[in-house]
Amino acid sequence: MTKPHISKVLLCLIAALSVWSAVSVSAEQGSRKSKRAERAEAAAAKRADAKSDTKTDTKAKVDLNTAGEKELDALPGVGPATAKKIIAGRPYTSVEELSKAGVSARTIKKIVPLVSVSGGATARTMPAAGSARQANPTAGSHAAPAVPARSMPEKATPANSAPANSTREKAGTRAASPDEAGPGMVWVNTSTKVYHRQGDRWYGKTKEGKYMTEEEAIQAGYRASKNGPKE
Repeated sequence: MTKPHISKVLLCLIAALSVWSAVSVSAEQGSRKSKRAERAEAAAAKRADAKSDTKTDTKAKVDLNTAGEKELDALPGVGPATAKKIIAGRPYTSVEELSKAGVSARTIKKIVPLVSVSGGATARTMPAAGSARQANPTAGSHAAPAVPARSMPEKATPANSAPANSTREKAGTRAASPDEAGPGMVWVNTSTKVYHRQGDRWYGKTKEGKYMTEEEAIQAGYRASKNGPKE
């Protein structure tokens, strides 16, 4: 081969090598860019999934039988007072039963797409238990007669005291009767604890008193009047 021919071959080889190196560099850069793009796409997909999860949580329905007052208060048309009514009226077997708790039909219509009812079986058994109690009212009927039975002694007390008062009044009337006074009898004033002998101006004349022997009066703790019999 002549020298000019060799130089041409070398030049061709050098050109081919440069082209190959350029191609390899561009391919490497392209692979790097593709990896970056894949990473960016993966990150965007994660963010999109997170947003979709958030939207799903936001759109989750509120359970009327388990939700708290704050969750119910966040529903459209439901304030703190209505939320308390809903909680007090539990359990529910359907959204329409909110009307029994005092929720207006307009509010029920607003929240129907946003709420759910769980524990339907439990909610249905509760009225069944209440109907069983209504069907068997004997349990409550036994306790009713006990109330007047306890109050009877209280009502009987004034009735029992009335004869005692009348007895005392009758006893005082008999004691004040002069016909019952006998020889040696004294008149005892039960109010002042003083007894009066015959001839005393208060003998048989005080409002409260009775006749008894002087010995009985002394034994009962009565003392003799300082005003003696009239002379």
